[in-house]
Amino acid sequence: MQERLRQLPSVQVLLDASPSPGDFGPLPYAWVRQEARDVLDEARQAILAGGSVPERDQLQQLLHQRLTAMQQRFLRPVINGTGVLIHTNLGRAPIKEELLLQAAVLASGYCSLEYDVESGQRGRRAPAVEQLISTAAGSEASLVVNNNAAAVLLALAALAEGREVIVSRGELVEIGGGFRVPDVIAQSRCQLVEVGTTNKTRLEDYRRAVNANTAVVMKIHPSNFKIQGFTEQPSRLELRQLADECGIYFVEDLGSGAFWPPPTSGSAEPLVQEAARHGHLVTFSGDKLLGGPQAGILTGQADVLHQARQHPLFRALRSDKLNLFLLQELFRLILAGAEDQLPLWQMAHASLESLQQRAEAYAAALGTGLQGEVGPAQSTMGGGSLPEEVLPTRALYLASSHCSSTELAAHFRQQEIPLITRIEQNRLLVDPRTILPHQDALVQRYLEKGVGPC
Repeated sequence: MQERLRQLPSVQVLLDASPSPGDFGPLPYAWVRQEARDVLDEARQAILAGGSVPERDQLQQLLHQRLTAMQQRFLRPVINGTGVLIHTNLGRAPIKEELLLQAAVLASGYCSLEYDVESGQRGRRAPAVEQLISTAAGSEASLVVNNNAAAVLLALAALAEGREVIVSRGELVEIGGGFRVPDVIAQSRCQLVEVGTTNKTRLEDYRRAVNANTAVVMKIHPSNFKIQGFTEQPSRLELRQLADECGIYFVEDLGSGAFWPPPTSGSAEPLVQEAARHGHLVTFSGDKLLGGPQAGILTGQADVLHQARQHPLFRALRSDKLNLFLLQELFRLILAGAEDQLPLWQMAHASLESLQQRAEAYAAALGTGLQGEVGPAQSTMGGGSLPEEVLPTRALYLASSHCSSTELAAHFRQQEIPLITRIEQNRLLVDPRTILPHQDALVQRYLEKGVGPC
């Protein structure tokens, strides 16, 4: 047994015979060395259990596979050819490149994050971005935290801790990653009171539920699903009037946070400005329909926002200087009427003619083993926004005589900058709507290379 174990190479010999650490990009050498140790330890255990001694090239191949898999876990750029504009798994909304360059200048030095340059004293954290948001929303005050779930958590903890929050049963949604609104309410140390039914909740349902322990009546926009048909919900004006009558707060969670009508034809998405006219406090995301960085935004009455700002949770949930700066510049664009400069909205409003031309350019580049044609398809907003609403698009449908659509998808994911696609009716679909124009040349190069046996 000892003789068989001695046939295994040392860690250093295995590393010397394997690709150099530089071939694995971001992997620290300590990780590479540890993986080599793990490969040899597993081989040693297999031998002790009666297995054969693996050849050195087998060990090298296994190490290479493990290092390659480890490398894939690092954050890296990808090309989004899925046609899903706000793709949660791919980082949601892309950020305007010029804003990122400005942010790099800010981050590479010091900035006036909590410093009043005029007085030379400590100041409030990034007050300009809050004022810009309030101006755009038509509200008195605003506050920024790290995502919308945090915004809801902070709002309820500040306004209703230990007391009751009334919500319609039809609005108790589950958001991404399995997180549910009732769980967020529970973490705020509030007591959830459900009223109405899944499809119908009337104003009287809310009124009957109000008691001396009620603190908030809450409206939640079900942005990731639709209830159609025999439905009824009170208006936000009616809920605000009820809240004022009863001396409680009206809080609305908009989720996606639209400031202008979305491009989908049948959308009736509520706008932040509309909600802010009626709510004591409104929450929404920064990286969905707003098209900005990840953030949770609270906007509404100044006295209500003051309570949220003073709550201990705010310090734990507040946003960092880069996101605050990006939001600041984003809202400057919005107030200047230049939202069409944002990548998300450029994608959303791309003409069918331009999409047709780009898809045809992809089709003209097809190499060995690939067949394809350009045809109509449907893009979606994604990110839990505008469910069942689509944008007509033109896409390249790909097939191969010797690769399945699943194998083709894997082939394009293995490129230097992975091309992420989707499969429809056993064909691979590449939608140019969500591919940044400067990435077109790279997509064509991938297609020109063709595909060999899978």
